[in-house]
Amino acid sequence: MTARILILNGPNLNLLGLREPEIYGADTLADIEARCADAAERRGVRVDFRQTNHEGTLVDWIHEARGAVDVVILNAGAYTHTSVAILDALRAFEGKVIELHLSNTHRREEFRHLSYVSFRADGVIMGFGAPGYLMALHAAADMADADRDARA
Repeated sequence: MTARILILNGPNLNLLGLREPEIYGADTLADIEARCADAAERRGVRVDFRQTNHEGTLVDWIHEARGAVDVVILNAGAYTHTSVAILDALRAFEGKVIELHLSNTHRREEFRHLSYVSFRADGVIMGFGAPGYLMALHAAADMADADRDARA
């Protein structure tokens, strides 16, 4: 069975390449999505890549993932540090969760050091910029393969 991976992006990530490129880099979200699609095809996994600025939409998408995907990769943006609702949705998801950040949040403002997503995440990738998405995609595929092998 082909691994199913959902990559979710939160608020302001639609502005990548424009917003604070010294922190987030020059790549646009479309650039990152295209690289992820290429890597997923080469790896033989299915990937669905989405972005929203709305907390409730992220919650809805995580709910939809229940029973439908193996791994959720989540760059929740600022909601990482504020959203108990997203944490609760992730706790209802039975698959694996990878928390993803372009920047190293621990080297930034104090309020960014707390991550509600981390309370549920199986792994965290941060500080690698756009290449972190490919790291997360490969890790997600490996996690899905390991889960499938464990059930066999």
